[in-house]
Order: sequence, then C-alpha cells, then structure tokens
Amino acid sequence: MPEPRQNPHFNDPAHSAVAATGAGGATDLAMSEGETLERDPSAASGERVPDGPEGTGRAAKPRSLWSDAWRDLRRNPVFIVSALVILFLILISLWPSVIASGNPQSCDLAKAQQGSQPGHPFGFNGQGCDVYTRTVYGARASVTVGVCATVGVALLGSVLGGLAGFFGGAWDAALSRLTDIFFGIPVVLGGLVLLSVITSSTVWPVVGFMVLLGWPQISRIARGSVITAKQNDYVQAARALGASSSRMLLRHIAPNAVAPVIVVATIALGTYISLEATLSFLGVGLKPPTVSWGIDISSASPYVRNAPHMLLWPAGALAVTVLAFIMLGDAVRDALDPKLR
Repeated sequence: MPEPRQNPHFNDPAHSAVAATGAGGATDLAMSEGETLERDPSAASGERVPDGPEGTGRAAKPRSLWSDAWRDLRRNPVFIVSALVILFLILISLWPSVIASGNPQSCDLAKAQQGSQPGHPFGFNGQGCDVYTRTVYGARASVTVGVCATVGVALLGSVLGGLAGFFGGAWDAALSRLTDIFFGIPVVLGGLVLLSVITSSTVWPVVGFMVLLGWPQISRIARGSVITAKQNDYVQAARALGASSSRMLLRHIAPNAVAPVIVVATIALGTYISLEATLSFLGVGLKPPTVSWGIDISSASPYVRNAPHMLLWPAGALAVTVLAFIMLGDAVRDALDPKLR
C-alpha cells in the first residue's frame, strides 16, 4: 500500500506559518502573510486602511467646514489684500506714533490751507493742523467704533435671535414684532435724535447707538440659522439621547449656525465705520477734541474748491477702510458657503 503523500514544505518553518482556527483546525499561511499579521494587526480583521494624502497608508483626518474655509481663504487674493490693509489699520490705530510723530492737536494758523511741504506730505487743514497726522490718528476712533459696535451687535443679536429660533413660541413672536419696530426707525434720523442730546466726546455713545439699532439684523440671521440647524439629524439624535437644551444649543447648534452671523458681522463692520463718519459729519457723532475722519471731512467740505487736499486724504482713508472690510466679508462669505464649492 503506497504511503500517503506528504507536503515537502509542511515542516519547513521558512515557508509556512501555522495559525489555529476557531474550529480547531489549522490553516497554512504564507510567510509573507504571517509577517503581515504580526506587523499590522488590523489586517487580521479584514479592514483596509485608507491611504493618506501623502501615500503613507494612514487615514487622513476628516476636514471640517472651518478648515476648508481657511484653506480657501489662504488662496484668495481678495482676502489676502483686504486682510493686510485691515492689519495695517489696526497697527496704526494701536500705535499711530510709529508712522506719525507729530501731534494732531498742534496747529499753526499761519499755515492754514497750505499744500504739501517737506515733512508734511498731505498739507494743512483750515486751522493749520497737519492733515497727515490727523489722518493717521483718525483711524483709531473709526476702527474702535466699528469693532466695538460689531462685537456688541453680534453678541446681542446672536443671543436673542438664537434663543428665539431654538425655543420658538411666544418668545419668537415677541422678538419678531420687536425687530419689526426697530427696522422701521431710520438709522441716520435716529442718530440725529438720540445723539444730539449727548455732549460726551468719547466713542461709547456712538457705539451704544449702533448696537441699539443694529442688533435686529443679526438677530434675524441668527434666528433663521438656528431654526435650520436644529432640524438636522444630529440634533434630533442628541435630543433622543436625553441631551439638555443648553447642551444642544451650545454644543450642537451654535457651532453650525454661527457662520452666517460671522459673514454678516464682517460686512457690517465697514458699514458701521461709514455710519460713524456720517454722524460725525452731521455733528452728532464724535465731537472735538476727538480726531475722526468724519470730523475732518466736515471741516474741510467748505474749502473743497480752494484746498481739496483737506478733504481728499481723510475721505480716501475712509473709503479704503470701508472697502477693505467689505472685501473681507465677501471673501469670508464665499469660503463659508458650501454651495459655492
């Protein structure tokens, strides 16, 4: 009787590896596969590890809306230019003496309305003050009013609108009617009425007025964004798991509803700077001795034919600042809008 044929490599450890199966049998594995199991335990479960972006074999980290937006913003020349202009404005607002060594309140009537001279590139205004120095120092008041008003409007409008959109009912109805009332008040006319009785020369009355009349717009945006976000499946799942209202609002809804508020607030910042200049031009906004572009434009307007440089430089600085913030808001809107991808 012939002997059973035996695998010549059965006892050769250099060519096989034996692995016990759940049924008590044995499975011959090639040496390469056995080494793979020892090096990569995930291969035993049959899972495939996706390749990363660099071909390293590791799973790439999932990207969020904010990371995608930042990647798009870094490649957008409009964002880069506007951000550089805004950064420069912030720097000269904090440290104006770096590029303007003079005193904006120091004036010489003998030089009134004179043009450009050595050391005074923008000339002099009607009181003999250096236009260049006043233009540089005027950025501080305008940027301060715009930033503070935007932060106040965004916080107040987001809180009221977010709560109205989340809870609904009587609170939502009351807030909607209140915003309708504020929308019916003309901004410039309201500023003439409310700020005409205030004699303070600081920026805070103007900031308070802008917050008072500016929050309804952000409130409407936040309300609609929260209503849309709370209908998503992850919010319903959190509610089914017993999450509290505060946790759902702060952890799940707010991070996904804040993007439209950021876009509108960024664009509105330039609008508030323009509104401050308008109110100061009319004499009810910032008041001397505060240095403001609106005040300088107002004082230079009667002399626009004889000395146009008095009006040109503060008006040009105001226009560039407002345009920079509007361009920044447009770039942020394009980056945060998934429909434009």
